[in-house]
Parts: sequence; C-alpha cells; structure tokens
Amino acid sequence: MKKLKLLHRHILALENKEDVDLTAMLWQLICYSPKMPPRLQQQQLLDEAEKFTLPVDDPHFAKSVLNFNGFIWGDGSKKVLITHGWGSKAIDFDEVITGLKAIDDIQIIAFDAPGNGSSEGELSNLILFAKAAEATISRYGAPDVMIGHSLGAMANVIAINETNIKPALQISIAPLIKLKENFKATMNAAEVPVSAQENFFESFRELFELDASYFDINSKHITGALKHWLAFDREDRVSPYIYLQEFLSVNPETITHEYFELGHERIIKDAGVVGDIVGLVKAV
Repeated sequence: MKKLKLLHRHILALENKEDVDLTAMLWQLICYSPKMPPRLQQQQLLDEAEKFTLPVDDPHFAKSVLNFNGFIWGDGSKKVLITHGWGSKAIDFDEVITGLKAIDDIQIIAFDAPGNGSSEGELSNLILFAKAAEATISRYGAPDVMIGHSLGAMANVIAINETNIKPALQISIAPLIKLKENFKATMNAAEVPVSAQENFFESFRELFELDASYFDINSKHITGALKHWLAFDREDRVSPYIYLQEFLSVNPETITHEYFELGHERIIKDAGVVGDIVGLVKAV
C-alpha cells in the first residue's frame, strides 16, 4: 500500500504534467496491487487450510507462467469458490469463510490471484484473475456456488462464460461493472491530464490488443448461474451505482440486496452481509 500511495502523491505533485510521459508510471498506478500481510487471526485460518499451487500464463506483464496459491477448507460435496477483489487476497474473506465452515458437507476454495497476496507476479489484471478462477475450476471441478467481490465478481462472470459451467448460485458483492471508468477514476484522483490518460489507453490497446472499454460486464454477462444474487451499497464510490443500474437493466433476473453505509471494502466484513451469504449458500 505504501508504494501505491507514494506513486499517487508523486504523480499528483508533478509540475507540467502535459510535458511528461506518464505512461510507465500509470501502468504501475493502475496495475500494481497492494499486498498486505494477513493478520494473526487470518493466518490461523490459513494454517487450517489445505494448500495448492497452480500455474497461469501471463503473456502481457511477466511474459511467463506465474504460480498462484490457493486454499481449501473442508472436503464436502457442496463446493464454494471465492474470488477476492483488487488489492486484496483470499483470506480477506475470513469472516465469510468462517461462517461457511459451519455448514455441513461443504468445501470452500479460495485463491490469491496472480500479483496479489502470496502469489507470484508484480502487476496484475482482470484477465489473470479470471484465468486463476478457470484454472481452479479445471483442477477441482465446477463449484455449486461462486462468490466474488469487486474485480473478483467481474472475473467470475468471465470464468463462468469461458468454462460453460452452471453454478446453482452466483454471489456478486459490490461488483465492478466498467473497468475503463475505474481506470479513469484512479487517474483523475491523481490529476492526470486527459492527454496522458489517452496515451495510457493507447498503450493498453497495443499491449492487450483490446480497448479497455471491452471489459464491461454489461456486454459480457451471460446467465450461466441458475441464480445470481448481488449485494451493493449505492454510496459505493469505487463501483458507482449508476453503472450498476445499467447492469441491472440488462440483467433484470439478478436478485439484489442493498446495504447501507458499508462502502466498497467493508461490505465483505459486515456481519449482516456475511449472515446473508451463509444463509444463501446453506439453502443451495
């Protein structure tokens, strides 16, 4: 987190930004995911888990195969896969995992996406998140329930579409909807000039051979899950409600639950949200 804050402050303080090539710094600002060590209670929960490591190819940043780490609690027949959000890690779902462990006949699988948590990688992106989810599904089988927060919810949509699985329940918590708009918000917060933003997006197109606007869940969402439940806070500043409204107009079958004064990060920690998730999974 310190590295990202310093970079943000450095870009913010730059003079004559229009005359400076900011592209290299913006790649770091956008795609470096802060890595926070687990707290003691989280580490104790990790110590209980069965560990695994799987490879994914990163042709864009590392230009090599990266190993990512995963964790399994239980060996029941009801399989739950959890995909964390940006700047996060599997064990940040500790309250949810602890609640789910109390359900009979359950297996909980979570992973640190490449470039996040304990996994390999300096920079990360949505494609790597989705690839990690797909690799986990390929190794351990189709989950009955998929849970994703923020960017992890976007990754789950892609993974469901790419693997053609049909989970009984898909849970999306404060999902990001439009990735390009999220990038713009990050750059605007650092007062990056429009010209420099355009240069970054051109660099993005050259690297990924796609425009950043391609990563819009409104155009990617295919109803693969039998039931899709979505939790949100309309005051969420990271995933603006206006984009969620558009998503729900395209996907009216999605079941929504609004929470209040939780924001983007705390929503996965709230006791009410955790209780609702546990109840939903128990009913599958």
